[in-house]
Amino acid sequence: MGERNILQILRDSRYTVILSGSGLMMESGYPLLRDGVESYEIEEKYGYSYEEMLSSSFYSARKELFFRFYKEVILKVAEMPPGKGFHMLKKLQDYGLVHSIITRRIAGLEDRAGCTNVVNLRGTVFENFCPNCGRHYPIEYMREAKGVPLCEQCLVAIRPKICLFGEMIDNSLMTRAAEEVEKAEILLVLGANLTTPLCSQMLQYYTGASLILVTESEHYSDQRADIIVYGRCDDFLERLVSECEN
Repeated sequence: MGERNILQILRDSRYTVILSGSGLMMESGYPLLRDGVESYEIEEKYGYSYEEMLSSSFYSARKELFFRFYKEVILKVAEMPPGKGFHMLKKLQDYGLVHSIITRRIAGLEDRAGCTNVVNLRGTVFENFCPNCGRHYPIEYMREAKGVPLCEQCLVAIRPKICLFGEMIDNSLMTRAAEEVEKAEILLVLGANLTTPLCSQMLQYYTGASLILVTESEHYSDQRADIIVYGRCDDFLERLVSECEN
C-alpha cells in the first residue's frame, strides 16, 4: 500500500497513536547500548553489562560507578539531537494526523522534537529528583556534578527519574498509555517488531481498525499487522509529510 493510501487512512482516523521503537533512534545515529556492538565495549570498559549498571540494585550499592557510567555513556548518548524521523512526527502532529506517541526510550527524543502528548513509559534523563525532599534537578546539574550528584539541600544522591532495570514501570504511566491505545482507531508502530516489550505491553489494549507496521527488518510477528511497510521509518514519515504538503 502506498503512502497516499496510508495518508488517507490517517486523515480518516479519529485518533491515531504511535508506538515509537528503537528503529527511529538507530536512524538518528543513536547506538543500541543494550543490544549492539557498544554493549561489548561497555562491559570491557566498566566490567559490568549495560543492564547490570543501569539497574536499581547497582544504583543502590555502587553509586560512584553507576554515576560514572551514567554521565560518560547514558547522558552523552541521550543528549544527541533527535533526527529527521522525530521532526517528521512533529509535522504530522501539526497536520492533525498523530494524536499521541508512546515510547520506552529515555532520551526524550519526541519531546525535544516538539511533539506533544508523549507518554515516556520509562521516564527520561531530563528529569531528576532528590528521593528525600523531592527537589528536582536539570540534566545539566547531573552532567556537571563531580562524582555522585548530591541534593544541595539534603546531600542525598539525586535519582534519575527513569525506570531502572529491576523496577516496575510507573503504574500511572502504564494506565495513561493503555488509555491512549484503547482510544486509538489507528495504531502505527515505528521501528519495532510486534514482540518487543513496548508492543507486547500495548497491543493487548488495542481494538481499533488498522495496525500499521513500519520496519526495516522482516519478523515472524509482522503477520499480525494489517498493513506493513518495509523500509526506514524516517523516510516513510518524510514521504507522508511530503504528501501532506502537496
